[in-house]
Amino acid sequence: MKKADVFFALGIVALFLPFFLSESLMQFYLSFNHDHGLIMSFIKFALLATLGEVIGLRIKTGYYTKKGFGLVPRMIVWGVLGITIKMAFIIFATGTPAFMDYCGFDGAVSAFKGALTFDKVLVAFCVSAAMNLIYAPVMMTIHKISDTHILQNGGTMMGFFKPIQVRKIFVNLNWDVQWNFVFKKTIPFFWIPAHTITFLLLPDFQVLFAALLGIALGTILAVADMTGNKIN
Repeated sequence: MKKADVFFALGIVALFLPFFLSESLMQFYLSFNHDHGLIMSFIKFALLATLGEVIGLRIKTGYYTKKGFGLVPRMIVWGVLGITIKMAFIIFATGTPAFMDYCGFDGAVSAFKGALTFDKVLVAFCVSAAMNLIYAPVMMTIHKISDTHILQNGGTMMGFFKPIQVRKIFVNLNWDVQWNFVFKKTIPFFWIPAHTITFLLLPDFQVLFAALLGIALGTILAVADMTGNKIN
């Protein structure tokens, strides 16, 4: 393990440990998270999902940061995406059980709100599947476009606020990786099962768990970049 890895691990411990050592700090977090969900969604994804990308960079290059990586622009993008993820959680967690009731699955709404049962797990799976099949591909593509824009402009804040060449970036994306790996493999085999667990948690903890999964996303995307030429 390199010295940088030791400092990185100590930094992660320093970030999370105070919440476990101080009950008042934990209570403040829980209260603020409950009352200001969108703000906390921005903060949690800006920190944790970007952390996943930093780990991904370490896997790919051996370094936690490099010139042109654009740490702050990436945090801004993930923060905004975090707000849309919170929106998606509310929309799909409300709409999917109602649609299941409409389609004849009587009691889906009440089962989803009740104690842990097979029916609740089934509804949570359906909520996760609907969200990941409808919303996730759009979010993932937007993230890839913004990520490419950041890299093309040297990772600077000035470059970040330049107009995004959406059409040019979109047609030049590595769709072999985006479709065959990110969409076809990670959505059914990782994200749908993972978010089934997410929707079984209390609402105040769902976004935090999803943001923690963002760390896994950084690792997954790093593997995708390294093995892109092998995916078919």
